[in-house]
Amino acid sequence: MELFDGVRWTTRTLISGSCRPTVIGLENVPKSGPFIVAPNHLSFLDSVIVQALMPRPVAFFAKAEYFTTKGIKGRVMKSFFEAVGSIPVERGEQAASVQALRTLLDILEDGRGVGIYPEGTRSRDGILYRGRTGVGWLALTTGAPVIPVGLIGTEKLQPAGRNAVKPQHFIMKVGEPIYFDKTGPDHSLPARRQVTDRIMDAIAELSGQERSTSYNQSKVIE
Repeated sequence: MELFDGVRWTTRTLISGSCRPTVIGLENVPKSGPFIVAPNHLSFLDSVIVQALMPRPVAFFAKAEYFTTKGIKGRVMKSFFEAVGSIPVERGEQAASVQALRTLLDILEDGRGVGIYPEGTRSRDGILYRGRTGVGWLALTTGAPVIPVGLIGTEKLQPAGRNAVKPQHFIMKVGEPIYFDKTGPDHSLPARRQVTDRIMDAIAELSGQERSTSYNQSKVIE
């Protein structure tokens, strides 16, 4: 925990000093117990931002490549993601994704926070895509409150296809918790879809994005 706090404090200081972000609604994060953070996804840096600025630790999925990239950037990424408890997932491996969900379940059952992007991967055109139902599965299985998050302007920090990070102002809006009845793992796909759609409605209200009824074409977890 000391390592996490140190990494988070350092990252938060860097982000706050260089980007001067507007952060709204941190009081909506429960002070204790499990919670699920569900943001929109515009940039590679979104997980870093959420993990640094949230008042409590949040464990996210992360592509396995982030732990194996070579060079100085790779070492920095690996150190950060390991320090904050990110969970590596192999690109395109369905079985690995299922196991990752169960890992998030274990974290929630331990009373801690997890993050999951309902869209699955970042939007490269700024549109908010249809949510995948993993977040609904977690919410119904655990009964943990879902905290919707709207990120605005983070795509300007590191546009798709570019390696350099350019400090820019962005906004992070943290919505009020959404509570669902705990059903355990025995629930239907329509129930997961209904829960997921409600979460996506809350994210859209926070982010103000144009929406699509289609899934993002890439199924990669980022």
